[in-house]
Order: sequence, then structure tokens, then C-alpha cells
Amino acid sequence: MTETRPRKTGSKPIESMTFDEIDQQILTLLQEDSDTPIQAISEAVGLSTNPCWRRIKRMEEAGVIKKRVALVDQTRANVPLTVFIGVSTSHHEIDWLNRFRELIDEIPEVMEAYRLTGTVDYILKVVVPDMASYDAVYKQMIQKLEFSQVNSMISMEELKFTTAIPTSYL
Repeated sequence: MTETRPRKTGSKPIESMTFDEIDQQILTLLQEDSDTPIQAISEAVGLSTNPCWRRIKRMEEAGVIKKRVALVDQTRANVPLTVFIGVSTSHHEIDWLNRFRELIDEIPEVMEAYRLTGTVDYILKVVVPDMASYDAVYKQMIQKLEFSQVNSMISMEELKFTTAIPTSYL
């Protein structure tokens, strides 16, 4: 069993919890298919249904399981083009960062965004149907905020995609 450190989810503190191999197995199964019935999960991990359900609820309450979603096929949803945007700015103030967060929240094509160390300040993952749509996203960004540099990298091929987080570190 590995003990976690206290952490906060929203404004409510979470007390320390322990996770074992069964919790890891449950998380692995849920990450493969969150619609897996509790009965099937409990059988796979060797628990009865109620203790398995309680473990899942405990992980949800602790924020380990944030939410359950459907993964949509990007090509079938007509957004086959993935563009990674490296953004650099000379503005390193909280006000600018907050305006940047508001901007990317307004743009549904921005799937992921990270603040980085190094020469690039932020990286965004954007999905769009075509280059014209990407250009519209780019123009929306530069119209609302000032950037030192915007470097776009177009994905040629997806080599690996997963939403599954490694559970062995719990």
C-alpha cells in the first residue's frame, strides 16, 4: 500500500488515503471502459459488488476519479487536423495569464493547454477540420492577446494516444 499526501479538490481538503493493488486494478479497468458494470469489475478484481462500489466512490470523492467521459473519434467528428501551438510571451503577470486562460476557455478547438518551463511559455493542442479553421483560431488568439511568438506544429501522424494514467504510482 502506498500512502498519498493530503491534497485539495476545489476548496475542500482531502484527507490522506491509501491505495492498494485492487484500487489500481479497478482504475485500470475503468480507464479502459468507464461503462464497465460494477459486477464485472468486482469479479475481475476478486471483490464482491458492494466493497468494489465503495472503493470507486471513495476514489471519486477523493478526486482520483475526476469524471467519466466518452472519447469521440476525432476524424469521424470532422476535426482530423491536430495542431500544437507553442506560445511565447513577454508578459509574465497574473493578469495576462488570467486573460490567456479566459481566451483558451472560449475556444472549443483548444483541447489541452499547458504552462511550460524553457523557451516556450505555453503549448496548446488544437483540433480543427482544416487549415482555414486553424487560421481562424490563430486570428482569434492574436486579436485578443499579444504574443511574442506563436509557433504552429502540424501533426502528421498520431503514434500514441491514451487517456489512461499509470496507476502503479498510487
